[in-house]
Amino acid sequence: MAHAALRTVLALTLAALAAGACSATDGERAAERPRLRGTPLDPPLARADFTLTDTEGEPFDFVDRTQGRLTLLFFGYTFCPDVCPVHMANLGQVLERFSLEVRQRVRVVFVSTDPDRDSPERIRTWLDGMGKGFIGLRGPLDEVNRIQALFDLPPAVVPSGVTGDYTVGHAAQILVFTPDDSARWAYPFGTRQADWLHDLPALLDWGAR
Repeated sequence: MAHAALRTVLALTLAALAAGACSATDGERAAERPRLRGTPLDPPLARADFTLTDTEGEPFDFVDRTQGRLTLLFFGYTFCPDVCPVHMANLGQVLERFSLEVRQRVRVVFVSTDPDRDSPERIRTWLDGMGKGFIGLRGPLDEVNRIQALFDLPPAVVPSGVTGDYTVGHAAQILVFTPDDSARWAYPFGTRQADWLHDLPALLDWGAR
């Protein structure tokens, strides 16, 4: 009986030590994650499925073409005087500082909120001036607004009855889908290149942690 009791005590002690080791490992992993500078999304957003047309005139299935990759999704327009070019140019300049191997693990997807003026050719030329490999998508504004609603974004507002120059009201944040296919952070207008440089390595590794 004494031997049985001793074996029981030893088993319980080992189990407790194992549980403590697991907790310590989880804590260490949490401590390893740097404090990210984006705005947390609670609850996270799922990588919702949608299909629009890319600048080559081909259908682009968002989930199929980006699944498992760090994906930065932004809704804007090429005639935008400030928010859109600053966001895209900052990303392009930051990504150029990473290796080709890292850049291939990132997808930057730009969706036009001004399809009447943003032709495929214009989007392609504009994006090429911002960063290498950026993906441009367009579709009817009603469809774009339906997609934005999937991500809890407000609809884009295009003034009616106006020709020539006009501005489009649109969301100003970039949604970041980590490799685990959830958007856990948004990066608003005003995000600095230093913030992207700090956060992108951790975001790339998020799904593996």
